[in-house]
Amino acid sequence: MFPSGRYRHYKGKDYEVIAVAKHSETLEYMVVYRALYGDSAVWVRPLSMFTETVDVEGKTVPRFSKLTEVL
Repeated sequence: MFPSGRYRHYKGKDYEVIAVAKHSETLEYMVVYRALYGDSAVWVRPLSMFTETVDVEGKTVPRFSKLTEVL
């Protein structure tokens, strides 16, 4: 449904999407992701928010951008 892998937040930090889960009460899809820096904290955010765009200095950019994997 939603590709796992590495993503970059528009502020520059990298994260790894672990899974997409469904909220038990609202049935809303949630992205479970882990910081690839610091204490490697695990976070959850609604899928709709993870995939939305934000305005940065007058420019519309994705909140998270999928990073291309280089083998």
